[in-house]
Amino acid sequence: MADAKPFVLVVGATGQTGKSIVDGLIMSGHFRVGALVRPSSASKPKVEALRASGVEIRIGDMYDGIEKLKTHLSGVNILVNSIVPWAIADQKDIIRAAKEVGVERVVPCDFATPGARDVRGLHDAKLDIRDFIKDYGVGYTIIDVGWWMQYYLPLPHRSTLSDKAKELAYVRPTGGHAKNLLTNLHHIGTFVARILADPRTLNQTVIVWEDEVAQRDAEELGVRYSGDGEALREKFVHLEPEAFAGLVEEGKQEVAKTPDSVSAQLKVAWNQYLISLYVLEENTLANAKRLGYLDARELYPDVPVQSLEEFAKEFYSLQEPGEEWNAYAPRK
Repeated sequence: MADAKPFVLVVGATGQTGKSIVDGLIMSGHFRVGALVRPSSASKPKVEALRASGVEIRIGDMYDGIEKLKTHLSGVNILVNSIVPWAIADQKDIIRAAKEVGVERVVPCDFATPGARDVRGLHDAKLDIRDFIKDYGVGYTIIDVGWWMQYYLPLPHRSTLSDKAKELAYVRPTGGHAKNLLTNLHHIGTFVARILADPRTLNQTVIVWEDEVAQRDAEELGVRYSGDGEALREKFVHLEPEAFAGLVEEGKQEVAKTPDSVSAQLKVAWNQYLISLYVLEENTLANAKRLGYLDARELYPDVPVQSLEEFAKEFYSLQEPGEEWNAYAPRK
């Protein structure tokens, strides 16, 4: 019976990660899928597309308060949060409501890279939510996915992203030896569907990854497949590791002066991530296992994976790879 399938409610279903998750859940055929959508977004094309694909649309907001959230969560077996970064710390009410109505498993908004506290402010906020969930006694699964392949490759000259956005893809630490776990954004949902159907992952932390590649090797793939050749290499900027700490401090000073500045907040968060990935080398399989993560590739060896080189050929064949790179980045 179709009704016997677990019902998964996704918060943030129209975002990049959220869409991948919804697609993966639907394609698996093992779940009924719903999306919590703000009233102001109910008639937007992305929401209409969800409806057309069979997703149940529930109108509401994560900030509606516990009583309304309990109504939104009625009949939900699994709650998945895939929300914007600035809302990470605001997940507590929906988690409280989930426990009260008997949601069996909560997946908070992680879907990034493993690491320790006191390196990245955004990651610290995620760790706080993990601690809250464990202390509150609701069933959970933590899912990290490494770094998106879409972020790891340098953008070609033809991209219509702004020069400022392209710089984010070009600036890296010197050396280039740091390896990183990588996943194609569009494949995240396939793994999430398997993880949520698996009783072994309840109250566990799982790392999803498809390839583990050094920074310098990713740059070489850009030179080889972007169509720009050596002209792309000339765009790369390699800074000493301590320079990134300086950029973080610059960003914090800018945030202090203008707290609502998105560019200042991005400067802080982005450079903290670069420190984690390239200086401290936290985003590795060895580190994830040291932190207690289950390896999704060991759990599901039958799931096909893509190498970064295979992805690079697809990425650079796109008319605008920047659309894959970051939906929030400014265009020219």
